[in-house]
Amino acid sequence: MSGVRSLPVSRLVLWRHGRTEWNAAGRFQGQLDPPLDDEGRRQAARAAAHLAADGLLPEGTVVVSSDLVRAAETAAALTHVLGVPLRLDPRLREVGMGSWEGLTREEVADRHPEQYADWLAGRPIRGRGGEDPARVPVRAVAALAELPEAPAAVVVTHGGTSARLTEALLGLGPEHRRVLGPLGNCAWSDLGVQSDRWRLLRHNHSAPDVPVTPASAARGGGRPEAGASPEEGASAPSQDADAVL
Repeated sequence: MSGVRSLPVSRLVLWRHGRTEWNAAGRFQGQLDPPLDDEGRRQAARAAAHLAADGLLPEGTVVVSSDLVRAAETAAALTHVLGVPLRLDPRLREVGMGSWEGLTREEVADRHPEQYADWLAGRPIRGRGGEDPARVPVRAVAALAELPEAPAAVVVTHGGTSARLTEALLGLGPEHRRVLGPLGNCAWSDLGVQSDRWRLLRHNHSAPDVPVTPASAARGGGRPEAGASPEEGASAPSQDADAVL
């Protein structure tokens, strides 16, 4: 994709928002705007402390987020710790899912069985409406291209948007969709420029469920939250229907 290699940052942390009640219920969110639930706020606070202590974020890191409240709330947990301003950009919103937004997986399967079968098989979803998935990385890359020059950026976004953006950065085409597993709630991917191309350095990383200290953060680790699998069709836990293409 044009412009991917000329971004004003050479390190990106793509961070998915924390859990919402709709995530827990298996309800498709898309560009609708439910807030974090209590667990999602705990996830955001824990991940923010881990990211700030991890040594991953150099001085001068910028933080930019989707303007949907579940992402903005997650991002605010980090900007509070880092003491940096929060940038909001609607181009980092989740993929628009048309008639599926607000429905559970079970409701989609009942009302739109052919579309649901396409989703489970990883095929294009016919007749759902919403947004063309090919447009998602275009708008997301355009948002990143307008960031100020910085050593790194934390990009707080959504499951579908982060997947399409990662594919664009790595030069993966539609035939490689679902090669990478999806991000869990409040998990992140770390990408950096090496030898004039983007490389995936760490994927689906999350904060441990223990208090973060400099020593424990330095050891890394972490695990995806249970039920966090937004794009994997039949293999996805039923309680997380977010970000499905």
